[in-house]
This record gives sequence, structure tokens and C-alpha cells, in this order.
Amino acid sequence: MPLLRLIVLACAPLLGAVAPAGAQPFPASAPSTPAAAPAARPAGSLKDAFDAAWQRQPEARALAQRRAAAEASQRAASSWTPSALALELAHTTDRVNDNEGQREWEAGLAIPLWRPGERSRSRALAEAEAEGVERRAALARLQLAGSLREAWWPLAQARLAERLAAEQLRHAEQLAADVERRLRAGELARSDLLQAQGTVAAARAEQAQAQQARAEAAQRWQALTGVAAPDGAQLQPEAEPTEAAAPAFDAHPQGAALAQRLAVARANVALAQRQGAGNPELTLGTTRERGSFEERGRSSLNIGLRVPFGASARQEAQVANAQAEALELEAQIEQAQLRLATEQQSLRMRIAATRVRLAAAEERARLAEQTRQMIEKSFRLGESDLPTRLRTNLEATEAARQQAAARLELASAISQWRQSLGLLP
Repeated sequence: MPLLRLIVLACAPLLGAVAPAGAQPFPASAPSTPAAAPAARPAGSLKDAFDAAWQRQPEARALAQRRAAAEASQRAASSWTPSALALELAHTTDRVNDNEGQREWEAGLAIPLWRPGERSRSRALAEAEAEGVERRAALARLQLAGSLREAWWPLAQARLAERLAAEQLRHAEQLAADVERRLRAGELARSDLLQAQGTVAAARAEQAQAQQARAEAAQRWQALTGVAAPDGAQLQPEAEPTEAAAPAFDAHPQGAALAQRLAVARANVALAQRQGAGNPELTLGTTRERGSFEERGRSSLNIGLRVPFGASARQEAQVANAQAEALELEAQIEQAQLRLATEQQSLRMRIAATRVRLAAAEERARLAEQTRQMIEKSFRLGESDLPTRLRTNLEATEAARQQAAARLELASAISQWRQSLGLLP
């Protein structure tokens, strides 16, 4: 069976695009597949690995408590008072001195009051912080997806290198068998057999190195996801998104998270400017007293108001810090928006260039395989020498390697493009 066909059959489970059965993986002229198109996922797909890895993330485990805290902050901002009410009790007596019967009991309730506009701004801040919890979770999911994608394709490359090394070893052993047969026929010298056997030894060493690299990549994957690395048949590429799948910057998880942080900072500025030196306090109480044993007790109602005024240095520091945070986030948003647009444009150009390289690599692999078949046949018939056979084997192997590498590069670039668009696996 021709080597090119063997390589394609060996790599098809590893690199096969989500296309109809029988279609060539990653065709150079394949139309874009919409990101939202439903597709069956194998048991060990990147989507399944992402779902398993997300449950192990600290952000996922703390998400429920963060949501509960945000809800509690919203309830606090919607309450009638900015802080808890306080009960005041006081007692005065002359029992330890003259003991003439002087007694006084005082009970009161201290009620903190919102400043004008403070309650609505506190509510706006609590709502912004609650929304920020979801935005940070979405960004954490996208960052996890990026880490998985960075580990997914090195694992695929390691598995592919292992398969190519096994194929190279098979061809080297076939060559050694042909040389030994011609040696027994008296057509070649023993030095030619030794050279062929050296090629087999080198192929075995390369296979061992490829197996080690595959094992290390699988261990890194398991450390990241907590699950065993999928086999080669499950390492499916992601679907290529369309141009319409590109979201606006505010809808991108990174842009949405920055925008929400900016909203929180601005809400902090508005609240700090309104809070002043402290909250006013209304006091409602009653006093019961008597001057001596002969007097009857008297009761009275007390109403008091405590109003802090002026601006404290602490408030000025809070306002200045909140304003600085808002200005810094505005600059970060501008930089992130430019960086993201540049990255997406660069990845589109990379995908287009990789398609051209893949087409060239496929043509080179096809021609190199045809040459190898002819030289193998002529070598068995005694019409070509060993150096020519070795050279054509090396050229065909290198061409097949470059073809597989181009396919992997295209799949990796598509994954990075999806990552830049904010699309999860």
C-alpha cells in the first residue's frame, strides 16, 4: 500500500475535520463551518474535557458563594437603613452614694439614615458587582479554554509524531529485508546491509523518543484536566467559525469583564462622592426618672438627630482611588480592543497562508511517495542503488511529516481564532 495512503489513513482519526464521511481532512478549499452548527462530539472531545476541567477550577467552586454574596449585597443596598439599628440602654442611680432614691432609666433606638441619593447609588454598585461575578466567571471559562487548547494540539502533534515514527520504522525494516535478500543473491555487499540495519536502529530510537514525548504530553494534559488523555481517534479539530461569529468587543468575555469592572469603578466613584463623612442617625428613646423615694416616677420621650458634616480625608482617598481605577480601566479597554482586533486579523492571515502551505505540502508528499514507490520497485529489481533508496525514503518521510505538520498548524490556528473570538469549545 502506498506510504501516502498509509499516512492519511493513520492520521485521519487524528486530524479529520468535521466533514462528511470520506472527505479529505482539512481541504484547502473547504468552506467555513458555522460555529453554532450542531455536531456530534466523541467521548473524549475538547468540549468534554473542558466541562470536566471547569468543575476542578477554583473559580467554579467559589462561584455559588460569590453569587450568594452578591445577592446579599443587593439586599443590603435595598434595605431601609444603610447599617443595622442599635439599641441604647442607660441607668443612673445614687445607691452607692447618698441612696436617696434617685433613679433614672433610659432606653433608645439608634436608626442610621441614608444620605440623599446614597441608597440608589449603593444599589447601582451592588448590581454592577453582581453582574461582575458573572463576567469574571465567563472570562475564567475562556482562559481555561485557552489553556486546554494550548495543551490539546501539542498532544495531537505528539501522537502524530509517534505514528509517523512507527511508519518510518516499518519502511526501514522493509528496506533492511530487501538489502538482506539482495545480499544473499550476491548483488550487494555486507556494508550495505550494515547501513540498512543502522537505519532500522535510528528509526527505533526515533520511535522511542516519540513515545516518550507522547507520554509527557499526555501527563501534562491529565494534570490540567484531571482526566486521562483521549486516544488518537478522539482528538478531533474544532469547527472553523464564520466571519459573522465575531462578537463585538463588549460581548467578548474579555471586553465584557473589563467593561463591567469599569462600571463598578464608576459606581464606586458616585457612591464615595455621596457618602460624605458618615451617615446621619435618628435616635428615638424614652426616659423614666425620679429624684427621691418620696417622688413619683416621671416618663419622657426623647428624639435626637446626629448629622456628620464636612468631608474626611478617608472619603477623599476613596474618591481618588475609585477615579484612578476608572481611568486605568478605560485605558486597558482601549488597549485590549486594539490588541484583540489585531490578533484576530493576524490569525485570519495565518489560516489563509497555512492553507496554501498545506496544499503545497500535499502535492510534495504525493510526488515524493510516487518517487519512493518507483525507487523501491527498481531497487528490488536491482536497477537502483542503496543510496538512492535511502534518499528517496528520507525525502518521502520528510514530505509526509511536513504535510501532517501543516494540517496540525491549520487546526491549531483555527482553535486560536476561536479563542480570540471568545468562543468556548
